[in-house]
Amino acid sequence: MNSKIISNEEKTKLAKIKASFENIKSNVILKKIFNYIKRCKSLIIIKFNKKLQNRLNFNINDYDEYSKIEIELKILGNKSGRFINIPDEEKKYYHIYFDNSKKKIKKYNLTFFDKVKTIKIIIDYQVKSLKKLFYCCDCINSIIFKKFCRSRINDMSQMFYKCSSLIELNLNNFNTNNVTNMSQMFYKCSSLKEINLSNFNTINVTNMSGMFDGCSSLIELNLTNFNTNNVTHMIWMFNGCPDTLIKKIKKQNKNLIII
Repeated sequence: MNSKIISNEEKTKLAKIKASFENIKSNVILKKIFNYIKRCKSLIIIKFNKKLQNRLNFNINDYDEYSKIEIELKILGNKSGRFINIPDEEKKYYHIYFDNSKKKIKKYNLTFFDKVKTIKIIIDYQVKSLKKLFYCCDCINSIIFKKFCRSRINDMSQMFYKCSSLIELNLNNFNTNNVTNMSQMFYKCSSLKEINLSNFNTINVTNMSGMFDGCSSLIELNLTNFNTNNVTHMIWMFNGCPDTLIKKIKKQNKNLIII
C-alpha cells in the first residue's frame, strides 16, 4: 500500500495491470472490483489511465476520498476526558462522528453525560504527523485503524502516550515507511497486553527512546520485521516492561540491543 515515487520498472508493471483492467468488458464488474480494492496501488493505476477514469466515472480530483485515514474508537462507559488532540491548523482535516451518526462533531472532550460508545474519525490526506494524537486520552478502550494508505506520515512520537485504559489496539493497516520518530509512542499504555507491529517498516526510524516505557501489562509484542539499523536513540525503550517479555524479545530479536 505504498504511495511512494514510482520507478520506471514499476510503471512498466503497472501498465500491464492497467491492460488487465481494461480487458474487463463489463463496467459493472469493473466498478465492483475497484470498489473492493480501493487501495493505493489501484488508485495509482486509475490516476494515470483516462480511459478507466471515464469508464468508472471517476473524478481524479476526488482521489483523496479513497485515501483517507479512518479510525474507530471505543469509549469506556461514563468516562469523561479528552479523546483526541488535534493541532488547531489541522482541525479542518479531521472529521469526527459519534455512534454511527452522519453528523460531524466539533468537540474533542467527553463528559459523563455524553454516553458515547464509539467514535469514528476520518483524517484527510494532507496530515503529515500523528504526534500526540491520543496523548493522555485515558477514556479510550479500543483503537482500530480501519484504513491507512498514507505514507507521508513522519512523526508518531507520543501518539498513544498514557492511554492507560487502552486494551485493544489494531495497527494492521499502518504505513510507517517514512516515519523517523516513534519515541514514547506507547508510553504507559499500562493496560495493553498485546501489540502486533509485524507490519511496521522502521528502516527510517532514528528515535525509539521510551517507545514501550511503562507498558507493565504487556505479554505479547510482535517485532518480527523491526529494522533498527538507523536508530540512534533507544534508551528506556522497554523500561517498566515485564521481565518475561524482555527475555522473549531478546530471544526472538537477537540483533536488537535493549538498553
